[in-house]
Amino acid sequence: MAEIRLDNIAHSYVTKPKSAQDYALKPMQLTWQDGGAYALLGPSGCGKTTLLNIISGLIKPSQGRLLFNGLDLTEASPEHRNIAQVFQFPVIYDTMSVFDNLAFPLRNRGVKATEVRKRVEEVAELLELSKDLNLRARGLSADVKQKISLGRGLVRSDVAAILFDEPLTVIDPHLKWLLRSKLKQIHQQYKLTLIYVTHDQIEALTFADQVVVMFEGEVVQTGTPQELFETPAHTFVGYFIGSPGMNLLPCELHQDGLYLGGQELALADEVFEKLRRQVGGGGWLELGIRPEFLNYSPQPVMNALRAHTEHIEDLGNFKMLHCHLENKPNLRLKVKVSEDRPANLGAAWLSFPKSWTKFYLDKQRIALEGL
Repeated sequence: MAEIRLDNIAHSYVTKPKSAQDYALKPMQLTWQDGGAYALLGPSGCGKTTLLNIISGLIKPSQGRLLFNGLDLTEASPEHRNIAQVFQFPVIYDTMSVFDNLAFPLRNRGVKATEVRKRVEEVAELLELSKDLNLRARGLSADVKQKISLGRGLVRSDVAAILFDEPLTVIDPHLKWLLRSKLKQIHQQYKLTLIYVTHDQIEALTFADQVVVMFEGEVVQTGTPQELFETPAHTFVGYFIGSPGMNLLPCELHQDGLYLGGQELALADEVFEKLRRQVGGGGWLELGIRPEFLNYSPQPVMNALRAHTEHIEDLGNFKMLHCHLENKPNLRLKVKVSEDRPANLGAAWLSFPKSWTKFYLDKQRIALEGL
């Protein structure tokens, strides 16, 4: 197992990159601790797989250093990095039995037969493959083949890290949940360094202790699932994490207050002064608040903004209100309320709790903690 550190790593597929737009990965500093479970989360094309392939040695970065336990392995070949990698689609030998597929990485390294059998049987039991060990892989379903592929990555206990590149794509939804649970169990049992690439926030947030969110070749935030949900550091994180994502609205800071859709939003004096300092006295910001944290009332409330509810979704255990600010049909918000709360179409009043209302300048969160 290893601590993995990316020191000013960047990569471009262009021979002579001239601008930031030429880079698939923009310069980044990142450290993954020995024994941690991490997820790389982001939309297709944001650089997740490129970063994973740099770690495994399949791609040499355009700049920067890759260090395993402080040792510079930037130039090292994949076989010298002691990495196991599980790909999006099964990589197995169809003509071999399940047992021989799982045993192959160990036999390749000269592990004794008794230890091979012991380790294969342990991993097979974890992945519920014990009854299939004597079957040839060729006739098995895609689900089972991918479990074998996962097992080939997990069977070596001496690896520096195991890299997963969207490994559950071909797995049905129920089995996905079971396998994520198994991977969590394996991590807790063996304390392996695991790095899991996905575009699925549910996979990332349920698998990882720390999630690295990527957008347009950059790491925009690293944190626990709770930190990403409650305190997004970047507007993309607010939008991408959560179902639905964070409400993001333009607001204008004047000398006398902050205005959202022409209505003044009540702010504590110290918050108002901090925002003024950040934007140089006045200008445009973005306000972010999650649907769960907005306070809704069908009756007038002091310091609430006037709004209009145009649609109500009853989703069983909660209601999702689709609103817009009064006379501003383009300034839309979603509000999540409990099933037993009264909610009506038409006039509404929305309150923005201080602790859950975030402000962003150039997509970056303005820190207001302690105010």
